Amino acid sequence: MAEWRKSTRSANASACVEVAIGIGIRDSKAPAAHVEVGAAAWTAFLAGVTRDR
Repeated sequence: MAEWRKSTRSANASACVEVAIGIGIRDSKAPAAHVEVGAAAWTAFLAGVTRDR
């Protein structure tokens, strides 16, 4: 079973994006479906969103 995690910045725990390492990304309102994301794509995404912090 995958361990899905929600962002600590999610103000509403029922309307957020969840991530499972090695699995992908899903919408918490539709947990049956998810988008697969590879390690390189995830690393690039994190670099992009943290670049201007």
